[in-house]
Amino acid sequence: MSAGVVEAAETPVPEQGFERLFDGKTFDGWEGNLDWFRIEEGAVVAGSLERRIPNNEFLATKERFEDFELRLEFKALGDGVNAGVQIRSERIPNNHEMIGYQADLGQNWWGCLYDESRRKRVLAGPPEADRKKPVRLNDWNEYRIRCEGPRVQLWINGVQTVDFTEPEAGIARTGLIGLQIHGGPPCEAWYRNIRLKKLQP
Repeated sequence: MSAGVVEAAETPVPEQGFERLFDGKTFDGWEGNLDWFRIEEGAVVAGSLERRIPNNEFLATKERFEDFELRLEFKALGDGVNAGVQIRSERIPNNHEMIGYQADLGQNWWGCLYDESRRKRVLAGPPEADRKKPVRLNDWNEYRIRCEGPRVQLWINGVQTVDFTEPEAGIARTGLIGLQIHGGPPCEAWYRNIRLKKLQP
């Protein structure tokens, strides 16, 4: 496939133990501000290329997860696009934000592990000069996210970007999964083929 060419999603090969979290047609099992999330071509589309996004928005699962491997595809569009996948996270009451780990994507944050609304910093990730290397810009990419005990690992397109072991006691090892679009200039993050395998804690 040539660079920049977007092909239709192929029928995925069955993966033992993985279950789909998103059926490609409805938001069953998910909740969020649907002014900023829609479904197109079997994908969740977060944000807009036509209007500025006033604040961070999240589409979150209703189910909570502890130890798991999450696999999904993402595509980031627009200048300054910033988005990510929340893991082991929670909704902040009466707020649009979530708190917890984020597998980052977009801008200069590709493949980093960020602590959203908690420590508010990058916990681990590749050197900045290397972050774009595994990414197919403006095209579909595979994110693999594995949480097992205190250990969080991230891969983009098969390239490992994070292997982080949480050093702080009291950091939650269970929570919701969320799809984020960051507040800022017009942009979109597309998410599809979202599937998860629960691991024994």
